[in-house]
Amino acid sequence: MFQTGKNYGQFDALNEEERDMLIRINAYSEQVLGDIDPQKTRISFQLDKLKPIMQEIADEKSMALEDVFIKYMDLASIVSAKQDAMLKEDLDEQGLVDFTKY
Repeated sequence: MFQTGKNYGQFDALNEEERDMLIRINAYSEQVLGDIDPQKTRISFQLDKLKPIMQEIADEKSMALEDVFIKYMDLASIVSAKQDAMLKEDLDEQGLVDFTKY
């Protein structure tokens, strides 16, 4: 999911602590969730699988587990929106049809 080079800009809106948290949770997610289809898997199942890493982060930062869940969802939304904007920009630069409008 995370790429270097031009796509690194997806993290521009995040500070270093937020970026580290998101990367850490996503890396753990790749280990425990593997190749599941997130569209076909209940969010409660996915969050339950992520609970150990989120609890670890909550303990480290003296935060409530629920606050880490909320922060993670917020950060993931920010990065997703940035990735969508970057894709649209790339499509526009290449003169390709913006299929995201349809």
